[in-house]
Amino acid sequence: MTNRIVKGNLLHRPIRSVLTTLAVTLEVAMILLMLGTADGLIQESTDRKEGTGADILIRPSTSSDAVSSGTAGLPAELLDQLESLPDVKLAAGTTISMQSNLQTVTGVDLKRFSEMAGGLRYLEGGPFEGSFDVILDQAYAGQQKLKPGDTLSILNRDFRVVGVVEGGKMSRIFVPLETMQQIMGWEGKLSQIYVKVHDPAQTAAVVAKLKQMLPTNPVYSMEEFVSLFVAQARGMANDFIGAIVAIAASVGFLVVLLAMYTAVLERTREIGILKSLGASQAFIIGLFMRETLLLTAAGLLLGAGVAYAGQALIQDRFPLVTVLIMRQHLVWALAVTVIGSVVGALYPSVMAARQDPIAAISYD
Repeated sequence: MTNRIVKGNLLHRPIRSVLTTLAVTLEVAMILLMLGTADGLIQESTDRKEGTGADILIRPSTSSDAVSSGTAGLPAELLDQLESLPDVKLAAGTTISMQSNLQTVTGVDLKRFSEMAGGLRYLEGGPFEGSFDVILDQAYAGQQKLKPGDTLSILNRDFRVVGVVEGGKMSRIFVPLETMQQIMGWEGKLSQIYVKVHDPAQTAAVVAKLKQMLPTNPVYSMEEFVSLFVAQARGMANDFIGAIVAIAASVGFLVVLLAMYTAVLERTREIGILKSLGASQAFIIGLFMRETLLLTAAGLLLGAGVAYAGQALIQDRFPLVTVLIMRQHLVWALAVTVIGSVVGALYPSVMAARQDPIAAISYD
């Protein structure tokens, strides 16, 4: 009986039902896409850092945290000193410069880096041939529609694209280390040094030795650095994500509140009849809550579908943006949406339940 009343009310007012469902759909899609984009970008950056093949990372003394790229403050001579240590297998230095599009250009000694990372997997073209050559990862090349032989303007110079590689190793844009040092005025300087040890089980012991050897420089195991990076990056994103989620939840709350409040006004006489037939306040409240939860469930399903469609569209149109929708995101969207909808419907439901049946029946 109750379900028939709920179904009839929703179908009798299709425009309001559809608009309420669409508002919940928008709320869910916004939450999922924002959480998915934040976690996707963090995961993609983490994968590239882990893809270096290094066990230890050394940064300049000016590096304030794990997120900022810092400056070229490490002497290149340090590479030979590190490789002279019995536990160190290989040391490779890089230079890093952040561009206006928030992508970083990385200067590498391609031979050392290939030995450490296990080599780059070329999808097109090959390694550096000249001083002003550049290698791009597949996502960046696809975003910029570049292929070997094309020209890319970076570091206030024109570079020739010579290779496109599979992503996931250190950077999206590689240039020769010496070229970048000359352009940036960083001759003999490095932004960070990656260290590979003979026995990964001895990483912690080697880190301790390097901290004694370089007391002013941050020295991390790659595992520690990645954990620190994820924590700091997530902390930086949380405020922004929280604001977006709050806006989305507020939209859903207000739409549900307005829809249910309007429903109460439209169905005043119906409520009076139900109460005169013996319907309790709990029954009236439950009636409106069922309608709300049914609309919310429809919005949740549609919102999840829209979010997954948006994920596919974003990654097709913007290869540099990784959207990773995970199970915990669905749980968050479910919790925020259901709580917001229930709270939004609570006042109109209670208002309906408290109506005097005689006054409600005579309502015009």
